[in-house]
Amino acid sequence: MRPAASFAFFALLMYAFQAVAVSGVITNLSGAVVAKREDGQSRILSLKSAVNEGDLVATADNSYARLKFSDGGEVVLRPNTQLKIEAYKYEEKRPEADNMVMSLIKGGLRSVTGALGRRNPALFRLATPNATIGIRGTHFGALFCNSDCAGVPMPGGGTPPNGLHVDVADGAIVVSTQAGSAEFRVGQLGFVSSPTTPPVVVPAQQGVRVTLPPQALSSPVQGGVTGKGGGLECAIGK
Repeated sequence: MRPAASFAFFALLMYAFQAVAVSGVITNLSGAVVAKREDGQSRILSLKSAVNEGDLVATADNSYARLKFSDGGEVVLRPNTQLKIEAYKYEEKRPEADNMVMSLIKGGLRSVTGALGRRNPALFRLATPNATIGIRGTHFGALFCNSDCAGVPMPGGGTPPNGLHVDVADGAIVVSTQAGSAEFRVGQLGFVSSPTTPPVVVPAQQGVRVTLPPQALSSPVQGGVTGKGGGLECAIGK
């Protein structure tokens, strides 16, 4: 390859690398987890795989994934979940440039705020099919049911109703719909039935709380089996 052509090729590679904004990495996972880019291309994720701005991360049956963002924030996805990183921008010395927008398309997750959310909570947003979640520096769970939560237990038995279920373990969240907003604090559980109904507080004996297996919160895991009897089940409720 001629020197000029070699330089042009190298410059093109550098431009392509810089154009991809890396948001974070996979630190734990079990089962099948994939990321789909905005151009439609998909890749199988493994430990230390990069997750980029614009990626749609999806977990299969009996699978989970733990994603750590560059600001130290974390998200753990339960089985049959789809989460898209709509926008992510974090620079330690440029707080004015902070931006974090995610979309929970289906399934459930737990989220722990990082440096971005602590210093600029108004710039963190999690969109769901029927509500938007904002934070006040927090640790919360969210589960969206659309006739696909039959295997999710509730404290009193039965199947969770369709809609968005939230719980707060630390800090507070603000859930907003077309009908209004409501703040949920530590220990509270909430529910939103549709985009046109307001969020409501749900009693503990009727609510849904997203819980995760110890393996998803400690040492890295890859492969194995999750679900009943597998020891890696991402269960809901206690």
